[in-house]
Amino acid sequence: MIRPRVVEVGSTVVEPVRFGLVGYGFGGRYFHAPLLAAAVECDLVAVATSSTERRELLRQEHPGATAVGSLPELAAAGVEAVAISTPADTHSALTDQALDLGLAVVCDKPFALDAPAAQASVERARRLGLPLAPYQNRRWDSDFRTVQALAEAGTLGTITRFESRFERFTPDPGPAPSGGGTLLDFGSHLVDQALVLLGPVSSVYAEWRVRASGLDDDVFVALTHAGGARSHLAGSWSEGAPGNRFRVTGTAGSYVVGGPMDGQEEALIAGESPATRGPEWGAEPEARWGRVRRGDHEYRVPTLSGAWDTFYPAFAAAVRGLGAVPVEPQDAVASLTVLDAARRSATEGVVVRLG
Repeated sequence: MIRPRVVEVGSTVVEPVRFGLVGYGFGGRYFHAPLLAAAVECDLVAVATSSTERRELLRQEHPGATAVGSLPELAAAGVEAVAISTPADTHSALTDQALDLGLAVVCDKPFALDAPAAQASVERARRLGLPLAPYQNRRWDSDFRTVQALAEAGTLGTITRFESRFERFTPDPGPAPSGGGTLLDFGSHLVDQALVLLGPVSSVYAEWRVRASGLDDDVFVALTHAGGARSHLAGSWSEGAPGNRFRVTGTAGSYVVGGPMDGQEEALIAGESPATRGPEWGAEPEARWGRVRRGDHEYRVPTLSGAWDTFYPAFAAAVRGLGAVPVEPQDAVASLTVLDAARRSATEGVVVRLG
């Protein structure tokens, strides 16, 4: 008789969580499947995709996973949890369907198209008693982890301004890469990081440029936080000269780190994963380290390793009742409340006050 594989979570021995993946496009193939496959706490059992080409890629890259056509088929295959990585306008419907099937859910960003839809899914999960988490993997970027560590250590004093940019040069990305527009696509991460670092927001101002395709781009969002600090966030798919990834200003100094961005995405696209790199996963070369500056005085700060590989083990523990989900679903509601206000601000040219 073949016994189920077991793993240790803390001091408890449990079976790995049987995972299904919905979608095997760019996000599913590179941001979810390799991290699920590398986590001993998870078994990637099946993937829902109707594309013949993507089914063949799945067969080559994850031969142990079965290709199916729908969420009900994933449930029938015995999965306990699903990761949803599909176009943005399908996220809420698929999340709710998965919850109704009794499955724990991880949903990629944007978690929903607006805050009311996100809140409805959060309440559904709470009513059904199922774990639900937005996939805010950028909380575990190497450079953002370093920003948090500097803030917690008081190295910069009291933070007064947080400047953060997701800028790339893709002259015409079309609707697929932008996930419905740059505000939702990049803004989901930019705003989430700002809220994690500086807390709730009292006012929002935003600007954008609308492409010929109708998608927003060159987005700028200015947040005033309830504690008095300000965040200046920029996102663009068409910036020929991307700026610094972060400039974080405090009363005792500033931290500046340029590009390129955290290297975990680059590694996953190149076919690497935590399973292939082991302890070196997420490590950044010295050339990518940032600097703490105060006038003419500056020094280099080693960048902490990125840790996207911690998300799925933490979620698996939550499914087994051994811990909290890695990102609270209500955090997605908070971010989308800010993004809804930014959309109104950019459209109407007003500052939007939040309670």
